[in-house]
Amino acid sequence: MPRIHAAVGLAVVVGSCLTFAAQEAITPVKPLKVDGGLIAGASANGVSSYKGIPFAAPPVGGLRWKAPQAVVPWQGVRKADAFPAQCLQIPYPAGSVYTTADVPKSEDCLYLNVWSAATATGKRPVMVWIHGGAWTRGSGYTEQYDGTELARKGVVLVTTNYRLGVFGFMAHPELTAESPNHSSGNYAILDHIAALRWVQKNIAAFGGDPANVTVFGESAGSWSVNVLQASPLAKGLFQRAIGESGAQYIRLAYLSQDRDGQPSAEAGGLALGKSLGADSLKALREVPADRLLAAPGFRTGVTVDGWVLPDTVTNLFAQHKQNDVPVIAGSNANEMTTLTAAASIPKTIYDYRRRVTTQYGAMLQEYDLAYPVKTDAEVREAVLGSQRDTTFTLQMRTWARLNGPSKAYLYSFSRVQPRPEAKEYGAFHGSEIVYAFNNVGMRSWMQDIDHRVADVMSSYWVNFATTGDPNGRGLPRWAPYDVAGEPYMSLGDTVQLRNHLLKPQLDFLEKFQGR
Repeated sequence: MPRIHAAVGLAVVVGSCLTFAAQEAITPVKPLKVDGGLIAGASANGVSSYKGIPFAAPPVGGLRWKAPQAVVPWQGVRKADAFPAQCLQIPYPAGSVYTTADVPKSEDCLYLNVWSAATATGKRPVMVWIHGGAWTRGSGYTEQYDGTELARKGVVLVTTNYRLGVFGFMAHPELTAESPNHSSGNYAILDHIAALRWVQKNIAAFGGDPANVTVFGESAGSWSVNVLQASPLAKGLFQRAIGESGAQYIRLAYLSQDRDGQPSAEAGGLALGKSLGADSLKALREVPADRLLAAPGFRTGVTVDGWVLPDTVTNLFAQHKQNDVPVIAGSNANEMTTLTAAASIPKTIYDYRRRVTTQYGAMLQEYDLAYPVKTDAEVREAVLGSQRDTTFTLQMRTWARLNGPSKAYLYSFSRVQPRPEAKEYGAFHGSEIVYAFNNVGMRSWMQDIDHRVADVMSSYWVNFATTGDPNGRGLPRWAPYDVAGEPYMSLGDTVQLRNHLLKPQLDFLEKFQGR
């Protein structure tokens, strides 16, 4: 398949195509055979979509906190023309930039969606999207995840749900005992693996190539991609990986032992049961889902369980035991503007100095060189900048540095959406998604430059999914990351290759964390 390249003026065409697609009649397509039976999707403007396809049995009743089980077969033709319920979650508060329409939520939620413009005999690259939301919120479909435009660019696009919060991450001694792998927790990651195995078995029916799969995600979805690359259970299930704003090079909980200052994951499950008056696994499985969802204090995160993760992500990468695939990794210029409560930012230099003196101690002078502050007005930028780099920018540089021997490509996204909150938000956490999916045409207030950036970014993503190299005709050349030159692609109003992204800041934080 030829590489995709950016074409002058495509933004206008893309925008008008989206309008045309919305007006075109949706027509049924020929049923396809997948695990479980026949499904019937729909087609509009040359792209077929299949929504709400089960990739595992409903994880309810006795299957709560079990690895995903085989799909339950159905009779006749199952309609795949409506998005499934979201996995159970507490919605974002009203007014959040991440708030979405209120839709049904259910413990029965292991479904995926597929978009394809391929012919029945096609073998197109496959991209599997894992959504963000701190592993506690989100779903495989929001408007910005619509796969129509990426399908038009030549891939088969899959988006998927996975269990969230306590349903996706609770470990417990009785769960470990009943597991044939002596493991518990990490059910969300096992859901990802089940979805990728479903892709291996079924994606050819949609014109996709099961030998050419790219897994990509943002925020917690990027955490998941990072964990999947580290997990031996995911070996061979994907050939490339893209991480947008999130990695897990951090201290992780261990299954049954307190370590690195953290309680064991099993202890967290026992504490949850105690808080609910459920002193056994049987009792926990009988607790209504809404009570589990509302239970306070549960730590959502992956566990070093000896099976899904035989060691921490950091150690597995440092020992070159990760799945060796090419990687795109990057983050945004203003990650923390929508993630930090205004009340948590000191208002004066005096209060700011008290905080950073306590936090950085003997390395305070080096911190001040990396994040200089001379007036009250500069405090906010320094706080948000240091939090951004600690949580995101350094994590993504670490991913690029530890990946190998396959190549890694580093980026920084800085295009600011022309929305009313532009000055306050900047290039905020998650703002790149609509560009990666080439879906800026869904928002009437986007400008021509947004269409151009989206065309370029999505072309890089599709090229990478096709060949493992994002470069293509008409695109600025993107050099792979190396420690000496530290090249990265700046995806902003101007798309260009640069070097040494925030080097003084990241080098300081790396030194501080490695004390």
